[in-house]
Amino acid sequence: MPSPDHRAEAAALRAFLQADPADWPRLAPRVVERAGAERLARIIDATRGRVGGIREVADTRDGLAVTGPAGTVLAWAELDDRGRLAGLMVAPSVRGRRGLPPAVTRWTVRAVLLVLIWLRVAACWSAPNVTGWAGSLLLVAAGYVLYEGYWTAAADPWWLRRAVEAGAPAALASAWRLPGLPAGDDLVRLAAGGLLATAATAVLIRSRRHRWGVTTAAPLARFPLRGSWYVGQGGGRGLNHHIDAPEQRGAVDLTRVGRNGTHRGSGRRLDCYPAYGAEVHAPCDGTVAAAVDGLPDQEPGVLRYGPLYGNHVVIDTGSERIVLAHLRPGTVAVTAGEQVRAGRLLGQVGNSGNSSEPHLHLHAERGGQGLDLVFADVGGRLYRGRTVRA
Repeated sequence: MPSPDHRAEAAALRAFLQADPADWPRLAPRVVERAGAERLARIIDATRGRVGGIREVADTRDGLAVTGPAGTVLAWAELDDRGRLAGLMVAPSVRGRRGLPPAVTRWTVRAVLLVLIWLRVAACWSAPNVTGWAGSLLLVAAGYVLYEGYWTAAADPWWLRRAVEAGAPAALASAWRLPGLPAGDDLVRLAAGGLLATAATAVLIRSRRHRWGVTTAAPLARFPLRGSWYVGQGGGRGLNHHIDAPEQRGAVDLTRVGRNGTHRGSGRRLDCYPAYGAEVHAPCDGTVAAAVDGLPDQEPGVLRYGPLYGNHVVIDTGSERIVLAHLRPGTVAVTAGEQVRAGRLLGQVGNSGNSSEPHLHLHAERGGQGLDLVFADVGGRLYRGRTVRA
């Protein structure tokens, strides 16, 4: 999909940041009304301080870049129908050096894991004794625990999964050599393999069974999606990247997978993703506390700085708030203040907000703390790697 043009937002933000505060109500009336003049002045002053004075605002792949002599901070701006600022966000810190794109990082990890597993398979065939063979086999087993348990294996294309999985029968087939091998005393390799396999399995079980011990007042009436959905993030530490955000610590990310993983072809278009456009329904009764629509989908694989949840709906049950995020623009079907019943159509799965590919983000929070998700129609814990059929 072509990258949207944000030059108009960059120009409006530049004019606002370089203007006299007396002109702010004219350039950004909604922003001034929402934030308040004093708070807005503190934000702008802090931004100027971080970059050493504002020289330029440019549209970049990462977002609107506010640049000065001391560095760059990312920003997001939204315009009203008259070209004035209607929404504004500024990152709290100077942008550091950009790392590798997520796709490159993911493929690097895939390649390294594949090579390591097959090196251990080769070691099973070349082991000089039984204890060395057993240690190598345990290391192969540890590799599969890491791949199947910690990695989102079902999100990989079929040929990569088969290349990894073929190592298991290849390693086991090497057992035909055992009758001709001496017992040996390669206890270091045996101990290392046993320790790694045991530790990886124990930590995985603990992370999959992890609970915060605080859940919603009652189980949510229904899972918000129909059909088969894959949990890409969920569970305890090591399985859930939300865990360090207090209000999101019990969150899950839900996507769909097929023969080629989460998408068909190159994955550069949103319609390559089977999750995109799926209907999202209210998981419970409650009042719509917030309903945001109109924010654009992200280009797959690209994360521009902007509102974290993108298009989203928040339902207040009276005891907690349920957040459903990254919805498709133009599909949010409810408004703030509206009463909804479980099963009500809320919108469609999209890729807006802090999302690198189409999925539904779901979490429950109370008093700024994330809660364990429990559903009346789906049993068990939601952890990375689980497939939910609802």
